[in-house]
Amino acid sequence: MLHSDSANPKIHVDPMSCAFAEARAAGVRGEVPIGAAIARDGVVLARAGNRTLEDSDPTAHAEILAIRAACRALGSERLVGCDLYVTLEPCAMCAGAISFARIRRLYWAAPDPKGGGVEHGPRFFAQPTCHHAPELYGGIRESEAAEMLRRFFAARR
Repeated sequence: MLHSDSANPKIHVDPMSCAFAEARAAGVRGEVPIGAAIARDGVVLARAGNRTLEDSDPTAHAEILAIRAACRALGSERLVGCDLYVTLEPCAMCAGAISFARIRRLYWAAPDPKGGGVEHGPRFFAQPTCHHAPELYGGIRESEAAEMLRRFFAARR
């Protein structure tokens, strides 16, 4: 999903590239390098990187922050027709927020066997209590995201 800027048709905005830029910026700030972007009709509405340390907030995951910003931008608690791009498989908390926001499609890069809540762990969207499940697309630029996370954690050991 690429969008041409109407002022300059040669400029394209790729939501996953925005998510990766946010992840890199989060890593520079000492946060776990995870980024997210939300787009609708080819336009990136919101983007964020993890800020749990900076905000002293365990819920300040990239996905949650991007959802909050997109909701503000649209003036609605529902993000109908919006797609979320994230560099790591969302955890169960983020999966719950994605469901409540009514995200249309979820794209992620690397899987998270330890903390993921989509393909791993609770498999949130497969539960009968899940009110809305987005279309799921994993493994986009997986090796790039996995390497960024490996380098980040190796530097802290």
